[in-house]
Amino acid sequence: MRLVILAFFFRFRILTPAYDAYPLWLISVICEIWFALSWILDQFPKWFPITRETYLDRLSLRFEREGEPNQLAPVDVFVSTVDPLKEPPIITANTVLSILSVDYPVEKVSCYVSDDGASMLLFDSLAETAEFARRWVPFCKKYNIEPRTPEFYFSEKIDYLKDKVHPTFVKERRAMKREYEEFKVKINSLVAKAQKKPEEGWVMQDGTPWPGNNTRDHPGMIQVYLGSAGALDVDGKELPRLVYISREKRPGYPHHKKAGAMNALVRVSAVLTNAPFMLNLDCDHYINNSKAVREAMCFLMDPNLGKKLCYVQFPQRFDGIDRHDRYANRNTVFFDINMKGLDGIQGPVYVGTGTVFNRQALYGYDPPVSQKRPKMHCDCWPSWFCFCCGGSRKSKSKNKSGTGGLLSRLYSKNKKKKMMGKDYVRKGSGSMFDLEEIEEGLEGYEELEKSSLMSQKAFEKRFGQSPVFIASTLMENGGLPEGTNSQALVKEAIHVISCGYDEKTEWGKEIGWIYGSVTEDILTGFKMHCRGWKSVYCMPKRAAFKGSAPINLSDRLHQVLRWALGSVEIFMSRHCPLWYAYGGKLKYLERLAYTNTIVYPFTSIPLLAYCTIPAVCLLTGKFIIPTLTNLASVWFLALFISIILTSVLELRWSGVTIEDLWRNEQFWVIGGVSAHLFAVFQGLLKVLGGVDTNFTVTSKAADDTEFGELYLFKWTTLLIPPTTLIILNIVGVVAGVSDAINSGSGSWGPLFGKLFFAFWVIVHLYPFLKGLMGKQNRTPTIVVLWSILLASIFSLIWVRIDPFLPKQTGPVLKQCGVDC
Repeated sequence: MRLVILAFFFRFRILTPAYDAYPLWLISVICEIWFALSWILDQFPKWFPITRETYLDRLSLRFEREGEPNQLAPVDVFVSTVDPLKEPPIITANTVLSILSVDYPVEKVSCYVSDDGASMLLFDSLAETAEFARRWVPFCKKYNIEPRTPEFYFSEKIDYLKDKVHPTFVKERRAMKREYEEFKVKINSLVAKAQKKPEEGWVMQDGTPWPGNNTRDHPGMIQVYLGSAGALDVDGKELPRLVYISREKRPGYPHHKKAGAMNALVRVSAVLTNAPFMLNLDCDHYINNSKAVREAMCFLMDPNLGKKLCYVQFPQRFDGIDRHDRYANRNTVFFDINMKGLDGIQGPVYVGTGTVFNRQALYGYDPPVSQKRPKMHCDCWPSWFCFCCGGSRKSKSKNKSGTGGLLSRLYSKNKKKKMMGKDYVRKGSGSMFDLEEIEEGLEGYEELEKSSLMSQKAFEKRFGQSPVFIASTLMENGGLPEGTNSQALVKEAIHVISCGYDEKTEWGKEIGWIYGSVTEDILTGFKMHCRGWKSVYCMPKRAAFKGSAPINLSDRLHQVLRWALGSVEIFMSRHCPLWYAYGGKLKYLERLAYTNTIVYPFTSIPLLAYCTIPAVCLLTGKFIIPTLTNLASVWFLALFISIILTSVLELRWSGVTIEDLWRNEQFWVIGGVSAHLFAVFQGLLKVLGGVDTNFTVTSKAADDTEFGELYLFKWTTLLIPPTTLIILNIVGVVAGVSDAINSGSGSWGPLFGKLFFAFWVIVHLYPFLKGLMGKQNRTPTIVVLWSILLASIFSLIWVRIDPFLPKQTGPVLKQCGVDC
């Protein structure tokens, strides 16, 4: 209905131009058409929203039977961090502790921490974390506490005795809280020590120099803290494996930032543990629900659905955001409406954290093909019918005797696995070549050796020169080959994280996290969906993961700028969803959704123009809409009603509140006229001109109050456009009202339409204005000066060369009256 109403609305807008303000009318119509296309891109992928429910008891009944080995699949958990001074080690430690105490069989959990800054601070912090985990993990499991991250558990303002009936709980909780305070003191002392680096560099406890003293030139490092023999908890039980990893870095080799670090984690985990599933977390996203991994396994281990899933995506939830969520940090509309809608098509997009992956999907394999119904054959019909058709009941092909039969038996277990247009072998699922082509006798041996050699070279070209890693890729259900030596595996793990390992391979192109974009997560999920994989969206009642979000305006805009810049980069690359992988297995509505994720920054240009038009109309006395007829009024009213109805429908099936929807709408305007605008120009400069500009935000300590950082204000160029728009529209309102007062009562009617549009802009930018003023008048003077200067220049130029004033030449001729 809204689409039909839009068609009639644009018919009216195009056929009835405002001749006295033609340029303004033309700009407004172009902007409105772009907004309509954006709405279509945003709305169409929501036609089939799905709300999924899991049954953890059924998972246990199937895979955790008494008296039998536990059949749950192993999981490798990845935590990535770069700079421990900007990403505090205590936050990373809490994330690691929540992973180690997860409600899952300990022998099936391995935690890999990637330190891309080669910091001895993080190395020592993990050693302290491993020691504290020996006491923390049994405490969590004994009393079944939530969340299992000590910082947030001890700071919760709830009745911690609820549902706890064990008499020793209070005593042990107090003791554990005391030990955690001591643990924090140790971590803080390490941070204080790391503030100033010694001239000779860091030295480890055994007296040897720290290999990562030069963060840009150091060897690969691996340290296993837990999971080895003897690393048990205080109750004598086994703990999950904890592994520290810092990949090799050398000058002249590209490192590909987070995507390169994640690919190193994929390779090293494949060599050391090779779990079939991997959970990816940021260092500030802890496990809030100890059963989160089990929630994912309800989908990934499902016999019908699991084999076709590339990942299970969880929504991102955040701590430390004020109740009003002024800058839409929770992003509720995206996580509870858009992502749930995508789940009904081919699956949600990958959002960078809180995702459990199928390892085989990251290796670039295609999903298994669904078994089609077998065609009718002669055995189903009478023999006389087969005779008439020239058919035969006997099999046309038999196993050859001798060598042919032996080779058939050897390779009959293997099937072909197609991967991006090529055939690759997978253990238990792919055959190397057609054995029927081998002739009888010994002639097939040479062909077998030749084919094996070609296959090995193809694998090395694709995955790199590591026979151990290549062997792991062929193991569909994970696990290590029998008889492996732990020392040899660590040596091989060092090899696969070397700086030049993925050169001249398909890592970052078709395998693993994809290189070439700031938002590597969107690109990685897009490539998987293009191969035909599906993903699901899991929203358990208790949030699976929680993180920390930037709550002040400057940091929030900088975060949005980075996301928008990544989208512009993808739009300019070969992976643009508008043209990439046509003829593949990406569903059209899913393609529309991916197109929306990369096109939205360009909406900033028409949005900026549309937010400027009301001020211009008020300053000049012109308007973009001519006098409305009764029919035109009906279309305007119908459009507004349809917008309200579609919003109500979304609110009903998603459970999102009106306040969240309104905050999202406000920040769409704030981010659109600031961060998105800068991202478009920065992306164009980077892709077309090779100029890499960075709009960075300086760091500054927050207040001691709970939401003190909300009022913290930092200078950034992003603040100028929205501030200028606010001043322009306020000046326009004042000028318009003043003109109406001077002109008499007849001019108030046309003024209301202009004031409506101006107030629309001001109301949407109100959170920005409130954040700009902040507490104690902390607005940077430079921002206000620049904005007033720009608004004044714009107003003066407009008055000086007003394009709407009639241009007259020669004398002005008037009729003479009585007083001539």
